[in-house]
Amino acid sequence: MTDRGWVAFETPVGVCGLAWDTQQRLAGSLLPGDGLSARMRRRHGEGPASDVPAVAQAWITRLRAVMAGANDDLSDIPLADDDAPDFHRRVWALARAIPPGQTRTYGDLALALGEPGAASAVGQALGANPFAPIVPCHRILAAHGGAGGFSAPGGTRTKLQLLALEHARLTPHPDQTSLF
Repeated sequence: MTDRGWVAFETPVGVCGLAWDTQQRLAGSLLPGDGLSARMRRRHGEGPASDVPAVAQAWITRLRAVMAGANDDLSDIPLADDDAPDFHRRVWALARAIPPGQTRTYGDLALALGEPGAASAVGQALGANPFAPIVPCHRILAAHGGAGGFSAPGGTRTKLQLLALEHARLTPHPDQTSLF
């Protein structure tokens, strides 16, 4: 693949966006929301691409399935995250290791990073995530089972919708009742 580009595509939950770079890595993705094309243009240049490379087409197929409830962690999709701060990349890697349908808290991730007081910094790194839902920041919750924030369009409502697609629970505790 020699070109970079982006495309908007339909999913069962609305139109999403996906961008790729010249090295066959995911350059960014967006969940459904108003102004998606304008947001993609700001981040990834003019477009959308008229010719979507096979690797990006495969990601789109998988994302559509995930948005329909398929159990795919998408963790093998390579990220173009070279310019992101190291802390952000570490947080995103931990988030990608959480299986679909499971959750962790911001504090859990801070502890796993060896920085027990960094729950707010974890939240900031997730808020800057340009790869949702491939980096599944929706699986990270506030302490005591609260949903916490979500910077994607639709906010917490979108976060809960994604968790419901995965049949997740609000806390990582197996004895808790479901989201609804």
